Amino acid sequence: MKIITCVKQVPATTEVEIDPQTGNLVRDANNVKMNPFDLYGLEMAFEIKEKIKDSSVHAISMGPLAALGVLNESLYMGADEATLISDRRMGGADVLATAYTISQLVKFLKPFDIVICGKQTTDGDTAQVGPEMAEFLGIPHVPYVTNIIKVTDKSITLRSAYDDYDEEVEVSYPCLITVEKDSNVPRLPSYKRKQEVLDYKIKVVSLGDLEDQNPAHYGLTGSPTQVDEIFPPNKSVDSKLIKGSKKEIAKELFDVLLSNKYL
Repeated sequence: MKIITCVKQVPATTEVEIDPQTGNLVRDANNVKMNPFDLYGLEMAFEIKEKIKDSSVHAISMGPLAALGVLNESLYMGADEATLISDRRMGGADVLATAYTISQLVKFLKPFDIVICGKQTTDGDTAQVGPEMAEFLGIPHVPYVTNIIKVTDKSITLRSAYDDYDEEVEVSYPCLITVEKDSNVPRLPSYKRKQEVLDYKIKVVSLGDLEDQNPAHYGLTGSPTQVDEIFPPNKSVDSKLIKGSKKEIAKELFDVLLSNKYL
């Protein structure tokens, strides 16, 4: 069984800058980490690999060459292979163009049985890339997966958690799933594993390697939505110092709560 797992490099802090011209995040390659949701996706991939003989986990990512860092981390955690798709013409992609690009990479790496994505990323929070990839690939998908119930050579049975109910779903291969946070406990990168993959070279794919090589379908030009305005939230806090006796302070606090409609 071939399992493809999507990972992404995201800012390691909420203190990020916004490019006023493009509306994109200004990414600092020295202050990044793996998207937390993708850690749960990786761990679920390893769980499936342990249940099905002769399985492999192939980690993939889209981004600049700095994203090789999260792919190396995936290898140190236990992934068997890793591939990065990186091309300047893919920069500035919205959700749809991103999903299309990664689905083209998955087609490049076929055959595959399962594609696993984290439910969402902490820098976008749309939770749309995985499902849109499944549509581009023409395969069924199961979102919000919390745990594996059963795995066979032909299908996988999963539990999905929605707002008001849980659902058990059996889906045949090939398929795509998106994994919820806290669905498992992701393993840590292993020093032993790091030594084992020291000579492994991560493959870097560009537009010229894909089935669809039309640059109009990627990046900003392939994005049907554009950012009109984006800005960091105002984190200023109004404060007021209250002095006086206990009775006076209590009354003043009561008046503040009442005027702000907390009472």
